[in-house]
Order: sequence, then structure tokens, then C-alpha cells
Amino acid sequence: QVQLIESGGELVQAGGSLRLSCVASGRTFSTYAMGWFRQAPGKEREFVAAVGWSSSRSIYADSVKGRFTISRDNAKNTVYLQMNSLPGEDTAVYYCAAVVRAVPPTIAADYRYWGQGTQVTVSS
Repeated sequence: QVQLIESGGELVQAGGSLRLSCVASGRTFSTYAMGWFRQAPGKEREFVAAVGWSSSRSIYADSVKGRFTISRDNAKNTVYLQMNSLPGEDTAVYYCAAVVRAVPPTIAADYRYWGQGTQVTVSS
């Protein structure tokens, strides 16, 4: 069983930056592919970014490519999402997810473990 705890969400002005963190419990963090998803009010949960066993293998949604960076620190059991140049459309609850897999999935149903989410609100 893996527990995921997100943090870092807050109210930020449009054009600003935030860094989200997700800390995972357990000793086998390095074997998990990690993903970030988000869900805005009235919308379905959507893929944002994912990373494989190392930060060199990352995937991004087109809507965030070039603005967001996903990375991981296996020594700290933590995955990060650096978000820059935030517009109002990035307002959502951001969720961290994990699955034992080398290649990170982009589909929510492929992830086994989920955090509770952290709210990001971008004021425009």
C-alpha cells in the first residue's frame, strides 16, 4: 500500500509560478511511475504530466508542455511539479498518482494509488 500526500497548492496570480510536491510512503518509491492529474470544476480529470523511474523519462500534456516540469527525488520519496506562467485555465485540484511501472501511463485508470489532491487557484 502506498500513501501519497500532495502539497504546495495555493492562490497565485496569473503569470505566476508554483511548485507542487507529492510525498509517497513506502520503501519502493523508485519502482513507481508517478503522474500528476488535475480536475477543474465541472470537468473530467485530465492528465498533466508523468515521470518514469528517473526524471529523464517524462511526458506532458500539450496544454502544459514548456510551462510545467515534472521531476522526482527518489531519496526523498518525492515527485514535484514546477508550474510556470500560470493562466486562469490552470485552476484545478491537482492529484498525484502512482503505479509500479517503468513507462509512465497517461491514463488515469492505469494508476493504482492516488493522493487527496491540492487546490491550485490562479486569479486572472
